[in-house]
Amino acid sequence: WNGIIPAPAILKPKELWTGKQVVSLFMPSVNLQQTAGGHNPETDKGRISFRDTVVFIEKGEVFSGILCKKTVGSAAGGLIHTIMHEHGPEKTKMFIFTLQQIVTYWVLHHGFTVGIGDCFATPEIFEVISDIIGEQKNIVMGHVSKVQAGAKYDVKTGMTVHDTFEFNVKTALDVARNKSGLHADTNIVQRNNIKRMVTIGSKGQMTNIAQIIACVGQQSVGGKRVPFGFRQRTLPHFNKDDFGPESRGFVENAYLQGLTPQEFFFHAMGGREGLIDTACKTAETGYIQRRLVKAMESVMVQYDGTVRNSMGDVVQFVYGEDGIDATHIEQQKMDIVRMSDRQLEKSFQFSNFNHVDFGVHMVPKVVDMIRNDGNVRDVLRQEFEELKAHREYLRKNIFTTGQEICYFPINLKRLIWGARKTFDIDADRPSDLNPAEVVKKVNALCEKLVIRPGDDPF
Repeated sequence: WNGIIPAPAILKPKELWTGKQVVSLFMPSVNLQQTAGGHNPETDKGRISFRDTVVFIEKGEVFSGILCKKTVGSAAGGLIHTIMHEHGPEKTKMFIFTLQQIVTYWVLHHGFTVGIGDCFATPEIFEVISDIIGEQKNIVMGHVSKVQAGAKYDVKTGMTVHDTFEFNVKTALDVARNKSGLHADTNIVQRNNIKRMVTIGSKGQMTNIAQIIACVGQQSVGGKRVPFGFRQRTLPHFNKDDFGPESRGFVENAYLQGLTPQEFFFHAMGGREGLIDTACKTAETGYIQRRLVKAMESVMVQYDGTVRNSMGDVVQFVYGEDGIDATHIEQQKMDIVRMSDRQLEKSFQFSNFNHVDFGVHMVPKVVDMIRNDGNVRDVLRQEFEELKAHREYLRKNIFTTGQEICYFPINLKRLIWGARKTFDIDADRPSDLNPAEVVKKVNALCEKLVIRPGDDPF
């Protein structure tokens, strides 16, 4: 921070600064655009959304968006990851430390509490939830009646009639919890503090809201519904051979209403299994990890680029089979892969050199040079043909499934975005760059980037 306080966003009746302005004071110069937690692509369209779920940071200034866990958290391509790539560990450490101090100070003075009031919903919401659960229970009873009557039942491939029945019942009851929970989540007010925690990612999930307000849902033991014990029933509360939802561990009530004695018992069965499973997994995975560490502790990358153990045995010829440091990897889109010929021509081809619009993109001096020099036009035509050939190669050899996502250690779009901002290049102003000179420089750079020179495909 240079010590200069910016003009307040609100002047009257009192001078006030927004949280975005405060964060911008100590944020390093980075460029970032992504969506925040709770972003809905259908309702939150455009760069600036009504619910402020589109994060837009340019040259370290926060213009829009909520800085939630998705942006500030440890996710790849997030704000912390970006600052680390652009400015190194020292500035990243200072940013995290300063942000922590400010957030802690704000929470200390403002407060954040969760009470019983955050667990309530309107009578209309409870009525809809009851209808959703009732509808799914009727579907389950339909399956039960069909199987017990010996009627024709559509059996899934590789399953018995009983397995198919259990699968269909569990699916219907999961729909009951998820659908009722989604209704509760979308209809409770935005200022609900439980919902706030879930949306920004500090604690909890949508499932927790569903279980508190709507329905706790099906309890499972051993990955299946609660099995029958003695005399073909789960508890003495039920009849023999009762395959209905309630007798096999479906908890219809939410935590707010409270559980019936049988629901409480089923819930305790599922909870105990979870505790035992967690305790066993901790010991088991810890032992597996220790064995892996002991087996590979001597493996290291040698000066010739190979990965070897203490005996000199080659484990990998190139680290990770690609030689890329995984801490720098970022997910990126390769737009050219899914472009049609028409889109490719519109975006990259210099075709009609005498067209009026041709002068909009470049200064007159460059336009005249291109129009008068046949060699420049040949270079541009050749470059476009190479682009088409590269697209075909990517389609046939790399992106064979049709996807356009790739993982790369350098974020090319952010690199260009940063350069444009650093050198104050406006996309709406004509450029003084000669495209032929750009092609020449790019080709020279590509030759420099070859890690292992030679004709060998490796």
